[in-house]
Amino acid sequence: MLQTPSGGAGSGTAARDSGLMSIGTVLNVLRDEFPEVTISKIRFLESEGLIEPQRTPSGYRKFSPRDVERLGHVLRMQRDHYLPLKVIREHLDAMERGEAAPLPVVGRQRSGDGDHEPAEAERSTVARIGRDELLAAAGIDEADLREWESYGLLSPLADGVYDAEAVTVAALVAELGRFGIEPRHLRVMKAAAEREAGLVDQVVAPLKRHRNPQTRTLAEARTRELAALTMKLHSALVKAALGVRLP
Repeated sequence: MLQTPSGGAGSGTAARDSGLMSIGTVLNVLRDEFPEVTISKIRFLESEGLIEPQRTPSGYRKFSPRDVERLGHVLRMQRDHYLPLKVIREHLDAMERGEAAPLPVVGRQRSGDGDHEPAEAERSTVARIGRDELLAAAGIDEADLREWESYGLLSPLADGVYDAEAVTVAALVAELGRFGIEPRHLRVMKAAAEREAGLVDQVVAPLKRHRNPQTRTLAEARTRELAALTMKLHSALVKAALGVRLP
């Protein structure tokens, strides 16, 4: 269960009194376990009906400890079990109704020898969204998406849908655009990310090829660990190059 803050600087008097949190506070809570989560991802999960935060008269979201705990469950099931959002929502709703709700299993095959880990191709079919969903979640239009695809910042999968992480990418590209940073300027970041990903793949490739399902599971955990470390290093190097203190 996620530990939620009891209040403090930045949460506001009303939030301390009611236990409600702003989306920025929720982001800080979740990032202890999920360093890649973004405000755009939280908004997307809300749009998909996974959470229903309260709204102030001026329209600001306010999240309860229950909302934060539910978000943690959603992100954990996506990360650890590759479950699509529809399945996660149904599972959590059943739990809240007090029904027996064993964790669903997606992409596994049963044979006489027992359960087998899903193949990589099977795992790639979960946690995906369609083109219209991507446009709506990221708040962009078709022209933006086509331009970003032309620069390789976003790419649909073979069947025309997108990995759910595309929502985060699109939202960040849009945010940078408000500072005058155009998609063509971001190609160097895309190339750097691909080189970093290639390095991680090179390290874990022997584990991925192993026939033992437990070893392949270890490969996934190692991939996540290495990805988190390379992201932290990249952030530290950018801060050092800029010569300024950043949060």
